[in-house]
Amino acid sequence: MFNLAVIITITMKDYFIKLFNYDKYTNQKIAETIVAVNGPEKPLQLMAHLLTAEQVWLRRLNGEYKISVVLWPTWQAGELEPVINETHASWVSYLNNFTDADLEKTITYQNFQGLEFTMRVVDIITHVINHGTHTRAQAGVHLRLAGAEQLPVTDFSFYINTI
Repeated sequence: MFNLAVIITITMKDYFIKLFNYDKYTNQKIAETIVAVNGPEKPLQLMAHLLTAEQVWLRRLNGEYKISVVLWPTWQAGELEPVINETHASWVSYLNNFTDADLEKTITYQNFQGLEFTMRVVDIITHVINHGTHTRAQAGVHLRLAGAEQLPVTDFSFYINTI
């Protein structure tokens, strides 16, 4: 029998940074498609929501208990790229400043309805990545409905083979 901990050489911190690099790459690809089809409203709303949610979760991880923001902001298509870059840089900075042991810590926060929850850091980060994938898929559907003839490939396996 072998010990998996010995075989795996990547830290969880490195793994999550890799996922946030994927998140940035795919966010940029969807944003480019939004711009190419003249900024249809629904995909733009979805991407603004995705980025705002990523910022809200990071603020929670940084100790903000109660956050008041517009979770579905109204942005222009040209606003996406700078926010994608800034949000990515903030997440990578956060991830670079903790250890794998920090992933098991819990945080308590208040949702937008005022209810209090406690979650482990590892579960929050996993949620953020999964929420991004889900929301980009929704944006893709609406881009097709808005006339996009082709969507960018956003599969993780494609990303890994292109970096």
